[in-house]
Amino acid sequence: MKGFKNTWIITEEGLVKTSLTYDDKFQTIGQNEEGLEELPEDYIVVPGFIDEHIHGAAGSDAMDGTKEDLAKIAKALASEGTTAFLATTMTQSPENIISALKAVKDYMEEAPTNGAEILGVHLEGPFISKDFVGAQPIEYVAAPQVETFKKYQAASGNHIKIVTLAPEVEHAEVLIKYLKDNHIIASIGHTNAKYEDVLRAVKAGATNATHTYNAMKPLHHREIGTVGSAFLFDELTCECICDGIHVSAPAIKLLYKNKPVGKMVLITDAMRAKHMPDGISELGGQVVIVKNGEARLENGTLAGSVLKMNKAVANVVKFLDLPLAEVVKMASLYVAKNLGVDDTLGSIKEGKRADFVILDKEYNVVKTVRAGQVIFER
Repeated sequence: MKGFKNTWIITEEGLVKTSLTYDDKFQTIGQNEEGLEELPEDYIVVPGFIDEHIHGAAGSDAMDGTKEDLAKIAKALASEGTTAFLATTMTQSPENIISALKAVKDYMEEAPTNGAEILGVHLEGPFISKDFVGAQPIEYVAAPQVETFKKYQAASGNHIKIVTLAPEVEHAEVLIKYLKDNHIIASIGHTNAKYEDVLRAVKAGATNATHTYNAMKPLHHREIGTVGSAFLFDELTCECICDGIHVSAPAIKLLYKNKPVGKMVLITDAMRAKHMPDGISELGGQVVIVKNGEARLENGTLAGSVLKMNKAVANVVKFLDLPLAEVVKMASLYVAKNLGVDDTLGSIKEGKRADFVILDKEYNVVKTVRAGQVIFER
């Protein structure tokens, strides 16, 4: 039996010094057995991170449309403690989106085990607002149509888990209701939605907000917009890119303060330049310049991030002065609950899959384990 003894471990109850045994699943917590490893005093075992919004890494992007690129992303994410993720697409031509979705379908059917697991797809666009395209190419923005979505879902092998859309656009409400009925998360994002638009969307079944603050109508005291509505509606789980670039530390603190426990989750929204040197990169056919941790289009628009999940966790501990045990849940258990996979993933608990990360005192990743097997070791 593999495991650790006398080791700092973050369970659902918090940070405890105890023992842990596992094979492909966690077997026991708090039961000492012979031959267990004792980690250095300053190491902490935490649940594997889950990234519900990640486009690419290591020079590859989910839109590249190949299993090889998805494998490169999966392997790179393991080095930052991520054990599961949603391959995230972007607004592009229908042909390119379908190609990307088919690649995810093929990859998931092969089910490789040597990197982070792809749990499905986050379809970010094309059903967005032309007023808030962000770094997405405006020429491919499309009207929200159930029939169009059905084609994308078929291409993915029914693996689309989240759809980002602008609820104020005509026919969006019909699509939101369809997504809810089919147990797919409708996420409000890249949107000029006012309070009334968000209210209708929530009533129709929207439950998520895409990279809160970014590419959405801001808060104003006479019209609270999308941002204010994200604060207001407890039904909405709010993604946040906690790199200190996309969202300032006080804004992250404000979001956390306004959401119920479990309703703020960490994402990276990273693009192919993550894990790569500074320089020229690409996003959706657009030139991206990466410098000092910032990825921007030539016109200065932020173009996704190069944020690593372990760094996001470290940032939130620092920005919000919160215990690590609570912040880790924002990158694991709360995401698992949002995606409906918390019965098997998201926390260190007996019977759940043995996905975990060993961090040092600086939150650097020492080792990443998925289903009991090492997928990264520094």
